[in-house]
Amino acid sequence: MAEMRTPRLSVDIVSDVMCPWCIIGWLKFERVMDHFDGRLDFRVQWHPFELNPDMPPEGEDAAAHVMRKYGISAEQSRANTGRLAAIAGELGFAFNRGPGFRMRNSFDAHRLLTWAGASEVPDQAAPTGVQTALKLALFRAHFTDNRDVSDHDVLADVAASVGLDRARAAAILASDEFGAMVRTEESWWADRNITGVPAFILGGQMLVPGAQDPEVFIRVIEKKVLAPAA
Repeated sequence: MAEMRTPRLSVDIVSDVMCPWCIIGWLKFERVMDHFDGRLDFRVQWHPFELNPDMPPEGEDAAAHVMRKYGISAEQSRANTGRLAAIAGELGFAFNRGPGFRMRNSFDAHRLLTWAGASEVPDQAAPTGVQTALKLALFRAHFTDNRDVSDHDVLADVAASVGLDRARAAAILASDEFGAMVRTEESWWADRNITGVPAFILGGQMLVPGAQDPEVFIRVIEKKVLAPAA
């Protein structure tokens, strides 16, 4: 008797390291994967999106940036920061956004993430691999440790921390490698009307935008993936 194979579900996540809702959305989605453990074989791939593609090398004070970009007051900015920190904390992630916290240019981080994704074996046994490990390490470096994730030395160190070759990471950062791939991917997703992040694309066709609660994903998957054909 042939062995029953667990159905596979691809999960493409368009996101930016600078996006607090992107780490929150991922932490919620981890609960979705736990919910379907043994019923679905997830395969996660991260894709680039720059919230601030024109961010200068020195970055910008995060509070001033949010106030300018969204036209809100300092009080509103503090309230939003507190809300995000509380939500993340409930999910086990620490936002340590002190007075010196800055928004950074994320293009080079995306180049390393593209490299990490390209180096993975497509049929790996685990739902997530080194690309996801790097993405989460970059989120922690930025939001928890307040490190400059546009700095090449920092990026190379973060890559090494998840088992990637530091010398190779440094060589990529010192060159233009993977830059064209990042730009091509960004354009591809923009052409498909991905204008905000996070964006989760399930099975290559089902878009779930934003940091949705696990129940939203569960309903979509139960109805569109696991429901028997009529």
